[in-house]
Amino acid sequence: MEHAHPVNGPFSWRGAALAVALVGVVVLAGFGGMALLHHLSARATSGRLTTGHARTGKAAADTRLVPRSRTFVLVLNGNGFNGAAGNLATRLAGLGYAHAIPTDAPNTAYAVSLVLFRPGWENEAKRLAKDAHIAAIAPLDGRVAREYAHVQLVAIVGG
Repeated sequence: MEHAHPVNGPFSWRGAALAVALVGVVVLAGFGGMALLHHLSARATSGRLTTGHARTGKAAADTRLVPRSRTFVLVLNGNGFNGAAGNLATRLAGLGYAHAIPTDAPNTAYAVSLVLFRPGWENEAKRLAKDAHIAAIAPLDGRVAREYAHVQLVAIVGG
């Protein structure tokens, strides 16, 4: 059985702390690099999905947007003012969105309007935001009700 040997000379706690911190930085940088490589490779292999009503997941060179008439938008009233979602849905229908569904948001305290999108629909979300004069867009990170599972974009009308 081995025993610890006494340190000959002064022991530098500052040097030991620096060494431990350096090892921690190297380890964290390694994990960060692996996460970055994973993210980049996932983006490279996913590519732009095929256009059409239901995206199949097959990569395609075609980067055209899905037509407005084939893009489903759930329009939520997030400010509590009567008719806010219906008014936006009517405007969107006038722009060619044949599937703009107005309803109330579970929360009516949205200070700003925003557009949310499912993975693969960011470019259509940018177009919708421009069409609806909404500045904020973000990925849809939650779940929508089962009856709206087919919806690719969500526009929330805020205050």
